[in-house]
Amino acid sequence: MFGLGTIINTFAIIFGGIFGALFGRLLKERHQDTLMKTSGVSVLFISIAGVMEGMLTIQDGGIVSGQTLLIVLSLAIGSFIGEIINIEGYFERFGEWLKIKSGNAKDKGFVNAFVTASFTVSIGAMAIVGAIRDGIFGDSSILVTKSILDFVIIMVMTGSMGKGCAFSAIPVLILEGGMTLMARFIQPIMTEAAMENLSLVGSILIFCVGLNLVFGKKIRVANLLPALILAVAAAFLPFNLS
Repeated sequence: MFGLGTIINTFAIIFGGIFGALFGRLLKERHQDTLMKTSGVSVLFISIAGVMEGMLTIQDGGIVSGQTLLIVLSLAIGSFIGEIINIEGYFERFGEWLKIKSGNAKDKGFVNAFVTASFTVSIGAMAIVGAIRDGIFGDSSILVTKSILDFVIIMVMTGSMGKGCAFSAIPVLILEGGMTLMARFIQPIMTEAAMENLSLVGSILIFCVGLNLVFGKKIRVANLLPALILAVAAAFLPFNLS
């Protein structure tokens, strides 16, 4: 079924949010704080694994790191563009609109929960590769696997941060659904090199989400999103950024 992966992923996040909201009511504030920090640590290690996979290679029996220049330039230029546009501001305004429309106007942590959870489940190679494969081949297996992970992540995050996390299903539906619809046009662009760059820089953005969960919001992750586009574009340069 066309788009089945996106549908499953969306509902997995919604149900994860529902279970998390029910579970979160049973927790004291200190329990929620600990749960949020452990969620952040988990996100950090997941992202570190992705970064190391993209940066480290084995050559002549030794471990060699690379892609440093790609990371520095993508993040530096991308964050500059993102700050000029102020993408984070648009996400927050959308979050504020959702908070009011969903009847959660008194929930002070709604917007932060929505923005943080959205980036945790929306950024990454699984979302993009899974949506493309779903659109071209009707293969939803990657998105189904992602759905299981997202269900657990959103359930835990909702229990600690609040109901705003469940609404991260909206950007996931828009992103994955849009990419599934445009899959045949996107496929030529998403070469193996482009996917590797995307996965590497995307993992770094997820690492930033983990830092915000552990230490409080320090990084405007949304304003780093242009770095993903630059990372994909770098795959088509006539020289290698390493």
